[in-house]
Amino acid sequence: MTLLVSDSIAQRVQRLEIPFNSFGVDPYGISQKHLGLFFTLLDFLYHHYFSVGVSGLENVPGRGRAMLVGNHSGGVAIDGAMVVASMFFAMDPPRLAEGMAEKFINRLPFTSLWSSRTGHITGLPEHASRLLEDERLLMVFPEGARGTAKLYSERNSLVHFGSGFVRLALKTRTPIIPFGFVGGGEAVPTIANSYAIGRLFGVPYIPITPYLVPAPLPVQLEITYGEPMSFAGTGSEEDEVIMGHVEQVKARIAELIEVGRQRRRRQLAADLRGAARPGTASSKPGPPSSRPEPATSKERA
Repeated sequence: MTLLVSDSIAQRVQRLEIPFNSFGVDPYGISQKHLGLFFTLLDFLYHHYFSVGVSGLENVPGRGRAMLVGNHSGGVAIDGAMVVASMFFAMDPPRLAEGMAEKFINRLPFTSLWSSRTGHITGLPEHASRLLEDERLLMVFPEGARGTAKLYSERNSLVHFGSGFVRLALKTRTPIIPFGFVGGGEAVPTIANSYAIGRLFGVPYIPITPYLVPAPLPVQLEITYGEPMSFAGTGSEEDEVIMGHVEQVKARIAELIEVGRQRRRRQLAADLRGAARPGTASSKPGPPSSRPEPATSKERA
């Protein structure tokens, strides 16, 4: 594929159940070459920099349409990248989680091309519907940019959920896989958002951290996938009915966030106890070999 991409990552890209043509590009413009480079970067972040812990992968179907729906946090959408990484590195066979990119991304030359080549297209209902009808795995953050704009004190809270994802799930008969993401607010501890500076760069805002720049810190992250949720209907129901379903999904995500927080707290406590023993040098979570592999990890006691 390229000298920068390891054989193991290249092989996993080849195993993705995506109809690539002879040029390595699928009907949506996703490129095998770009995916190889993308997952090479995510490999380091997922396995080493953040040492991501994952639970509940058995709830994600190995094939067919499904919608991953979770909370947004972290200022620069670290959560989306790590969810995509977990589907690629921990699922067998690997799956490509495709996201609905914010419209501003497609107004920026480099990010627009890179986004489409790695499976993230403009967040329009017709695009999402087509992906699901083609039996793809769709990743949705109903909080939108409001979610990544949370301040540090709000990092594990949930803001307003849009309702479009529920109508889409009903219309396309797609199961919703809720997930809770924990640690994004610690990775990018936002103390304020500058909307004025954001406008200069063509983005909604720029997160301001205690160290000024929104560069992520190497903290432990946790993703918890819950059991599939399905609702009866066609997607044309009254708003009151749809919002009832939205609130059920939102409540479940809140529960999964708490599960992840408890697991993360136990893991950090175990790391600190280990660091206190003679001969132990560091309290930071170690490389993946020191933690259960994401593909087989269960709830840690």
